[in-house]
Amino acid sequence: MPRPTNAQVAYGSLTVVLFTLAVLLLADVRSAGAVVAVAALGLVLGLFVAAVVSPGVRKAAATARPAPTVPAAVPRARVGTPVQRAEARVGEHSLR
Repeated sequence: MPRPTNAQVAYGSLTVVLFTLAVLLLADVRSAGAVVAVAALGLVLGLFVAAVVSPGVRKAAATARPAPTVPAAVPRARVGTPVQRAEARVGEHSLR
């Protein structure tokens, strides 16, 4: 999941603050339950605005392909299990 851009964070935060203040002042809300409901609605609206601000970011991330993986070169001595490596060295001459 891509990180939100600065514009998404700014627009979402501004939407939450302005919507919540406007509704609280215009509706003359006084009960605690109504304040919590307005704040929750402001948060949901802010998340929606942040998601809609730049749809190009989500489309680019959805169509991006992962980089192809290139197999790492493994030294010859480390290929196989220890038993297979020992069996491969049986015919080799010792330096001692």
